[in-house]
Amino acid sequence: MLDRLRGVVERAYGRHLRREIDDVPDHVAVIQDGNRRYARERGDDAPDGHRAGADTTERVLDWCADLGVSELTLYAFSTENFERPDEELEPLFDLLERKLREFADADRVHEQGVRVRAIGDVPRLPPRVRDAVEYAERRTAANDRFTLNVALAYGGRTELLDAARDVAREVDAGEMDPEAVDVETVESRLYDRPIRDVDLIVRTGGDERTSNFLPWHANGNEAAVYFCAPYWPEFSEADFLRAIRTYESREESWQRARAERAAALVRALAEVEFAEARAAASRLRERVPRLDGSDLSDDALGVAEPDPAAPVEGESPEPTETG
Repeated sequence: MLDRLRGVVERAYGRHLRREIDDVPDHVAVIQDGNRRYARERGDDAPDGHRAGADTTERVLDWCADLGVSELTLYAFSTENFERPDEELEPLFDLLERKLREFADADRVHEQGVRVRAIGDVPRLPPRVRDAVEYAERRTAANDRFTLNVALAYGGRTELLDAARDVAREVDAGEMDPEAVDVETVESRLYDRPIRDVDLIVRTGGDERTSNFLPWHANGNEAAVYFCAPYWPEFSEADFLRAIRTYESREESWQRARAERAAALVRALAEVEFAEARAAASRLRERVPRLDGSDLSDDALGVAEPDPAAPVEGESPEPTETG
């Protein structure tokens, strides 16, 4: 009974959050943290936590489709994960292989137009996982309504370092002018990169760091970041909607800041032009002979300082009190 009541409350709260959301990010990236801690607190093994997390991943895909998010990147396996013990890695590789194949064959994936792409140092993965990656990419290659990037054997620093080394080799070989190196030069040498820059990073599990995740496409775009306490298997739709609301609030704040900066710039330019006009008027008075009846005052030239007590054009003057 209590679980049923909780479900009703959560659904009602979810509807309330949805009504508050007007602006949705194009690209959301998720650091799925807390699978192992989730399992450990329940007396289970790490693979059980990863399997529970995989179920959450499928739900997030549905939430993205419902809201109109165009691209989702999941941090499924980092370069640091290779240091985990074999008894944890092998079941994780099995899970990745199975989920990639299941996902590629799922009817709803093709109905929603989901295209799967792997980003990262995929050749480092076991052959069975590489085969599953190739299968998922090939099976979904024709879909074009939603992009799912799965970050596998991914490390942001390694990605940037490899790109820098590639550019350096071409410059050293005389194949590229150092002055010609620009943003597009670096981006073309990154991993099979996301289609769009990241608008929002979500991290579960309580840690407040982005862990070397998509530094070029997220940090370079100054993406909004949402940290939350639930472990990834516990991540709910309400958590996801709160993350979207965080993005929306940040965008509104940016728009206000941009408008304020633009207004300040206009005021600064107006002040400069006014000062230059007064200086020109002063020089004109010095150089032009004064004729009888001529008026070269600031008022006549239209560069006088405004009288703060004077009424604004279109307004009536304040009434004067009489005794």
